[in-house]
This record gives sequence, structure tokens and C-alpha cells, in this order.
Amino acid sequence: MYMQKIFNHIELPEHIESLAEMKANTRGDGTRTYSTPVGNFPSVTTVVGWEKQKFFAEWRRKNPQESKRVLRRGNNLHNIIEDYLNNEDVDLMSLDPNVADLFVQIKPELDKIDNVRALEVALFSRTLELAGRVDCIAEYNGTLSVIDFKGSTRTKRSKDIENYHLQATAYCIMWQERTGIPIKEYNILVASEDRATPQVFTGNPVNHVAALRKAILNYQRQQVTV
Repeated sequence: MYMQKIFNHIELPEHIESLAEMKANTRGDGTRTYSTPVGNFPSVTTVVGWEKQKFFAEWRRKNPQESKRVLRRGNNLHNIIEDYLNNEDVDLMSLDPNVADLFVQIKPELDKIDNVRALEVALFSRTLELAGRVDCIAEYNGTLSVIDFKGSTRTKRSKDIENYHLQATAYCIMWQERTGIPIKEYNILVASEDRATPQVFTGNPVNHVAALRKAILNYQRQQVTV
């Protein structure tokens, strides 16, 4: 049994709500684009992860069952977290035990969230020419933040998650472009199967803008040569 926190929600500006219906197009290779009001933009996850795309495609080919399990785990964990933050009851007994364990692990960090502005909302940046769907924008420990939720098989090392930092930085920029409200912090919450407590990676997007722009440029160059 768990204690349900009641989260306060702050209504989104009308033009942000309309972006939640932005159409996503997934290609056969798993990459994704979004149809935005100003053109088709690649997803931020596609851009920051393209260098590892072949590696993960090969891993999925060699490990089809584990690949499906990991995908299902991630989708289910995100859905349960979204329900919880929307003040809906979460029936732990009905969940896959692995997903339930990850939720219980990450819940103390979820309870540090309040004044939720956005959950699973599509955003885009005209200047970056990127789009994506942000997990959560809310106050975390009282500071307005982009908050990203991750499930993992193993504990993450900082050097393994540079793409997570770039992804969160992109969402900070997108949010400011769309609302005029700056976000000076992001928090990446990771629940892993090989540990009992979650990892929290906190960062300032300013520190990763240069690396994000480099990743975008590398992706664009790669697209020209394809």
C-alpha cells in the first residue's frame, strides 16, 4: 500500500494545449518526426541518439524478447507515473511486479513534485528545428524543472547518459520558446532493476546547449550524406 499525494496542477496556456495533438510519424528504422505548425522536425530523441542507432538496432535484432520487455516496461512505467501525477489511483497489485517495484522505488522522488504545468505534452523549437514530447514540467523541490522519467535494467553512469542531458536541455529551450517562461533546471529520475533507490541527475541546461547544437549539426550532416 502507498500514500497518494495530491498534486496541484496549473492550467497550460491555450496554445500549448493545442500542441499536444501534434502528429508524430515513426519510420521503419524507429526514428521519428513531428508535424509542427512551422514544418516537419525530427524528434529530439532521434537527433541526440542517432549515433547509437545502429548499435541499438543490432541489439534489438539479437535480443528480440528482452527488447520487447524493456519497451513494455518503459511504456507501463511512464503510464503509471502519469496516472499518479494526475491524482489517479494506482493499483499496484494489477501491475507487472517489475513495474510495480520500479514505481515504488521512484515514488519518493515523485512526491517532491508539485504545481504540475505539463505531462506528456508535445513541444517544438523553431530555432533548434526539433520537436518532442516532454514527460513532465513542474516544480521539483520548489524549482520549476523539466523532469524526465527513466526505467533501466542497470544503474546508470554519468558518462552513459549524455543524451539524457541533451534531451532535457532541448525541452527547456522548447518550453521557453513556446511560453516565454525560462527553466533553469532539469531532473532526470531513473529507477533501475538492480538497485533499491532511484538515481537523480540534476543539471542546468545552459551547460549543455553547446553540446546539443553540436549533436544537431552532426545529425543534419549525416542526413545529407544518407
